[in-house]
Amino acid sequence: MRQALTAVLERDTTFTGDFATEPYEVAWAGEARFFVHTLATSAGCTVRLVTQISPDGLTWCDLDGEEHLITGPGLVTWPVSQFGQWLRLRGTLTGETPSATLRIYLAAKS
Repeated sequence: MRQALTAVLERDTTFTGDFATEPYEVAWAGEARFFVHTLATSAGCTVRLVTQISPDGLTWCDLDGEEHLITGPGLVTWPVSQFGQWLRLRGTLTGETPSATLRIYLAAKS
């Protein structure tokens, strides 16, 4: 039987600048997927999200450099593969007065 886990990394958190989620150790998982539910953004705000990986949960690098853009409310998702030990998201907000309220989930399966 496969094991599955969904971790809530951020719950209704309002960001006004660059951020990184709490790291999550998923060495046991064979596949993972991020879900980002945007509840609200300020006018003109763009959120850029990049998947990051780490061998130890301390030192981070971008997994593939692919950015996922958010410009308004809704749900976006993407798969993550060949990630090794630890996962997190790095976020960058741009705009005149950037603000975004997000829910961020990490789903992993063995």
